[in-house]
Formats: sequence, C-alpha cells, structure tokens
Amino acid sequence: MILFRSPRLGSRMLQRGDAVARIEIRTDRPVGTVDERIFGGFIEHLGRCVYGGVFDEGSPLSDPRGFRTDVLGAVRDLGLRHVRWPGGNFVSGYHWADGIGPPDQRPRRPELAWHSEEPNRFGTDEFMAWCAAAGAEPVLCLNMGTGTLDEALAWIEYCNGTGDTYWASRRRANGHDEPYRVRYWGLGNEMYGDWQIGQLTAADYVTTARQWAKAIRFLDPGVSLVSCGQSGVYDWDRVVIDGLARYVDLHSIHLYTGSDDYWSNVLAPHFAERTLRVAGALIERARYAQRISHDIGVAYDEWNVWYRTGDGRLEERYTLSDALAVATYLNVFVRQCRTVRMANLAQLVNVIAPIVTSPGGMFQQTIYHPLRLISTATQEVALDALVDSGTHAHTDRAGERWPYRVADLGPFQLLDVAASRDTEGRRLTVSVVNRDPGRALDTRITLAGARAAGPVMVHEVTGDSPEAANSAAEPDAVATVTTKRDVSGDVLDVRFAPHSFTLLEVQLA
Repeated sequence: MILFRSPRLGSRMLQRGDAVARIEIRTDRPVGTVDERIFGGFIEHLGRCVYGGVFDEGSPLSDPRGFRTDVLGAVRDLGLRHVRWPGGNFVSGYHWADGIGPPDQRPRRPELAWHSEEPNRFGTDEFMAWCAAAGAEPVLCLNMGTGTLDEALAWIEYCNGTGDTYWASRRRANGHDEPYRVRYWGLGNEMYGDWQIGQLTAADYVTTARQWAKAIRFLDPGVSLVSCGQSGVYDWDRVVIDGLARYVDLHSIHLYTGSDDYWSNVLAPHFAERTLRVAGALIERARYAQRISHDIGVAYDEWNVWYRTGDGRLEERYTLSDALAVATYLNVFVRQCRTVRMANLAQLVNVIAPIVTSPGGMFQQTIYHPLRLISTATQEVALDALVDSGTHAHTDRAGERWPYRVADLGPFQLLDVAASRDTEGRRLTVSVVNRDPGRALDTRITLAGARAAGPVMVHEVTGDSPEAANSAAEPDAVATVTTKRDVSGDVLDVRFAPHSFTLLEVQLA
C-alpha cells in the first residue's frame, strides 16, 4: 500500500485524470458511541476448542493450571473485552455442578449436542481463572434445555453469592473466597432450533424465560440478562422481543455467513446490517409500546465465516477472502453502534477460530489480523463516512448454505469503510476493506472538521491472492505489515491494494 500526501515529502500527489475513489470522513458528525463490548469471543466444549485448545493438561506449553500459555498470549493480544461460555448447543445439556470440586472426582458424561463425552475437567472455576488470565470478562449462558430454574439460580449463587448460603459456601470451600460477580447471563441458546435439546416455540420460550428472569432478578438484581434471539429478522425475534423486553438488557442474534464464491463471501456480512436495523426497530417498537425506560441493545453473540466444515471438529481453514469478510462484520458493528452493544466471534481456538493449536505450537489464521487491529484501535465515537469507490452489483447464487439474501442490499461499494475517533478528537481510526479482487484503488480521504498532524500508522493485511491461507508450515502467508508516514493537512491520498484490509491510525491536530 502506498500513502502519499505532500510534495514536501518527496511523494507524488494524485493528478487530474487519475482513477480516484473518494472517502469523506465527517469528524464533527458522530453517528453514535461504540460499545467496546462488540469485541468479544466465545469458547464452547466442541471439538478441540477447550480440550487441546485453551486447556491442555500435561502439555509442556501449558501452565500448572492446564492453560495453554501461547493461546493466552494470542488472546490477550486480541484485546477481547469478554468471552462467552460454555455454549452454544453444548449448554443445553450441561449441568454446571458436574464441573466443580476436585477434577478427579468429577463425573464423565455423554455429550449430546456434539456426540462426544464431557470429562468436566474444565468447569466454572477454571473458566473464571482463564478469563482473569486472558484479561476478559466472563459471559455465562444458562441451560434452558435439560436444566431447571433451581439449577440456574444455584449457579448464579455459586458465582455471585456473598452470604452464608449453600452454593456460596461451596465456592469458598473450592478455594474461591471472593464472588466472581458475573454480570452477563444468557437465557438459553438457540432455543428455536430443532437441533437444540429442549427446543421451544417462541411463545413457550417467552413464558419460561420470563419466570426465570424474575427469579434471577430476585436473587441478584445487578445482573444483565440476554434473551435468546434468532437472526433478528424472523417472527421468533418479534415474539421474544415483545414478550421479554421488560425483563432483559440485551437480545441475542446469531449469524454465520460464507461461500466458496468470492463476491458472495465478502459481501454476505452486509446481511448483518439488515438484521441489526430490523432488530433495532423491533426493540424500539417494544420499548415505545410498553413504555420501557431502560436501554436494550443487541448482543451479536455468535458470528463468523463458516461454510466448509460440518463434522464434529469444525476446524475451518480461513483464506484472505474470509479475513475481508470478518473485517466487514466489524465495520458493520461500528456503523450500527446505536443498536449492537455486544458481539462475540465464534469461536476462539481451533473450532471456526482465529487461533489453531498443535502439540508443538500454534499459528494465527487470516481472520486473526483484522480482529486484532480493529479491536485494539477502534475509538469511542463512530463517525459518518461518505464513500464513492465504484460498485459491484451482486447476484445471489442458488443453493448457498445459509438462508440469507444480500443482492437486494446492493449495489455494494468496492470499499467498505468504518471510522471512529476518541472523545477528545485527537485520534482517528479508519478501517477500509478493498473488495476488488484484481485492482488497487487510489483513494482520496478528506477529513471534514479536522486536520491530520502525523504520524499516520498504516496497518495492511493482504496476500498473493484471495485464496491465500496461513498454516503451521506457512504462518505468515497473510500477515499484518505496518508502516508509518508523516502527514499534515485535511487530505490523505491512499492506494488500497486489491483484496486487502487496511487500518489507518491518524493523529489529529
């Protein structure tokens, strides 16, 4: 990528007649506040995500607690604010009390969601310790499949209880005097799906979840509850939002996209923009009609590119085009910050994940790089950005795995852009995906209401082709290349490489 601004620096200016895309960033026109909780992760007892991933007892790469130290380092570098656990489909058959106390005395159970066996050696106390080591806040999902309300209340008491009560005392007896103070509790996982243990109709789910929510609030009024949504645009979401808006703080949405067709793959995350608009409208309608004063946001608590693997391991190997899709998801979350308050990439290690382990080490998949850059560099205030970069008119393909349509959301700008600044107006972040697979785009970025005062940090993620992928043998086929340029003024001239993601960190005067 070439960044060129001023003849004083000995680099050329864009000339009249050059093919120029245009981005105008209105630094004085905020569109909302970015909630840092949109940068979260998810680990589930599925394949090698937990056992052999975050937790690998006996490995020379693990600490005395069994935590893979190389994985912990990579997760810390992502800057994730929280991690959701233990599922996912797994949670609808999970009994949390099996996973506390001396590990050698814990029962080994059949695991029905993913057709395996659960040894219960990684349980609540291990997850809390792992989150503390990773610098992430825990988010727990309750079992509304085979679980009971009594079991859910006991788990909350175990985690958060301060009194001389049974489950709080059990926590202390297990070596944890202080309560964990878990704030976020999900009311079940994907209870709409016929693949889910304990599947419910929307009406039955509302009836059950309402009683659970009331009892949980009686026990711990300070928790934040997450209702179980579908994909934001279905009748399930309408019924659940109308029925539970008084009782919850967040409504969840799950969305996976992906295709072996390049354009379908990189454009499908725009469906997330539609789901957030629809879910946001349903929430506002419910709040208005029911005169609800408390804020309710969307938790996009499962999202990712996933289309290649359907076995019990789900060890997707990601390409550069998948990384562009992940960057687009994150740009969508920044642009739709008024609605989305939490988001969790599913999942973190080995299973449809940015991190892949082996007995001898680990490597970072292509999708790791945009997640790390956007998570660590995005600022607090989302900004309006005008983009004029040429468009691609997309046609949906028949027979795609996921039941969404994106063609009617287009035509799509070749450049996908999100921008944010800090509250003081001193730092600006611009996140740009060039989806054109064969052409670099010379682009003029105009800063309306501000001036750059150098240096500009330029982080570029690209590879030889959209199909480029990392592996243990070639871990840097797709990597981040960072350069620094001194820039001043209100215009930045940038060349975005084909099939690339670029993040600019700009110091403002």
